[in-house]
Amino acid sequence: MAQILVVDDEIGIRELLSEILTDEGHSVRLADSATAARVQRARERPDLVLLDIWMPDADGITLLKEWVSNGHLTMPVIMMSGHATIETAVEATRIGAMDFLEKPISLQKLLATVKRALRRDEPRRAEPLKLSSFGRSSVLRDLKKRLTQVSTLSVPVLLRGESGQMPELFARFLHQPNTPWVTAGQALADTSQDVLKQASGGILFIEELAQLGQNQQKNLAFIVSKSERNKLRLVSFTAEDPRRLIETGGFDPLLLPRLSELTLALPALRQHAEDIPDIANLMLAQLVETQYCPPRQFATAALNLLRNFSWPGNLEDLGSAVRALALTSLEETIGAGDVERVLPQYAPQVVSANLSLEMPLREARDAFERAYFEHHLALEHGSIARVAEKCGLERTHLYRKLRTLGIPTGKREE
Repeated sequence: MAQILVVDDEIGIRELLSEILTDEGHSVRLADSATAARVQRARERPDLVLLDIWMPDADGITLLKEWVSNGHLTMPVIMMSGHATIETAVEATRIGAMDFLEKPISLQKLLATVKRALRRDEPRRAEPLKLSSFGRSSVLRDLKKRLTQVSTLSVPVLLRGESGQMPELFARFLHQPNTPWVTAGQALADTSQDVLKQASGGILFIEELAQLGQNQQKNLAFIVSKSERNKLRLVSFTAEDPRRLIETGGFDPLLLPRLSELTLALPALRQHAEDIPDIANLMLAQLVETQYCPPRQFATAALNLLRNFSWPGNLEDLGSAVRALALTSLEETIGAGDVERVLPQYAPQVVSANLSLEMPLREARDAFERAYFEHHLALEHGSIARVAEKCGLERTHLYRKLRTLGIPTGKREE
């Protein structure tokens, strides 16, 4: 039978529910507070949680929101309360609760609700990574404020940045609840009218403009012309320079300006390195929750190494590294040695690959120096002292050079 966690600050209710559910053959764990519930949920990974709304340290709605934002709501949750209003019950189910029980709880209703909650063919998937779940850096805080500010506008938005930035993560921050979300690509191979119908009132997201063929661009141009009438918003991304996209990529020069009425720059991961530990922890928690890997956690030293790495492949490379570490670490705690073993494969490889000989000399020199220093910082795990010695520079000169090139220096001096 199922493993059920009962969270209630009243001992009488905890014991009564435990007795009833145990008689039904379930394994029951008890928690008298939100703090205890967090510990039990992390340790036991229950199949179902019965969660009281009113508790001394944190209310159940707050705990439910926390589980949602951290990707921990992988089990059904039934809220309980003897004093809640209809509005509270509606809010709980909107956030993610499966059902709501009003105290005093009848035996028949309890068993029926528990049976319904457990009658699932597959476990709930972990919540995808969300921009709202992290962002302590000023760079991301400011970006989220700007995204919020423009989220209710109808103008097309072009997001620009480097490859590997998971642009959908940022684009979904513009998405209004309970409205359509359609990812372009294959959708643009269908008839334009079908796409308009699917995305009407919501967002059509184009993950990379450079990947659109001529027919897809033609369909997209038609959709743009009808977007206002259908209350459809277009959000697109490109890692290419817009001029190069038109001149060498064959992109429609009349379409691009219509897609970029509003342009926002996405910061590279190295520009908000202080967010990396939180992001890595969230990624790892998702893998554990979906049973992709055994229980894992990062040691502080491991998180520091991830933070000090330059991540030329941005969030996609970080996600790939976290998956590799989750699967190949020999201990439950992922240590610095594990990270040092995995990181070299994500270091910049061939400098000339992205260095165009058609660039002006100054731009070409800056591009080379940026790749050069990022490469050596990656090899030395962010150690300024070792990079300075290796490159034959004074440490103060190296700091100035890195600031000029926009490369974060982290905190490592050794």
